[in-house]
Amino acid sequence: MTPRTQRLSLSLPKKSIFTLPDAHEVDIECTSGAVWITLDHDRRDIVLEPGERFRSDSHRRALVAALEPSCVRFSAAKLSVAAAPAPAARSPWRLWPHAHGMSPA
Repeated sequence: MTPRTQRLSLSLPKKSIFTLPDAHEVDIECTSGAVWITLDHDRRDIVLEPGERFRSDSHRRALVAALEPSCVRFSAAKLSVAAAPAPAARSPWRLWPHAHGMSPA
């Protein structure tokens, strides 16, 4: 049985940062604008423009920063998104400084 791909699309305002706690085998695609991706303990700088994708093969946190107003699509066999976390719990998905603009794909 083939696992169903899960997707999340975000509109990121300029200078906002989205935290992906574990980028392992998550496809990150820029659909508009431009984003900069950095992985913990990785010296590479990844810049994506519309139509470009990146996939990490390691279990590392990724920061996705909007260099301009951008739209990004995340796809993976399993994305852990907390729909309504308990007050004491923190969602593994964080968008700084704005939390608006999220829409499921």
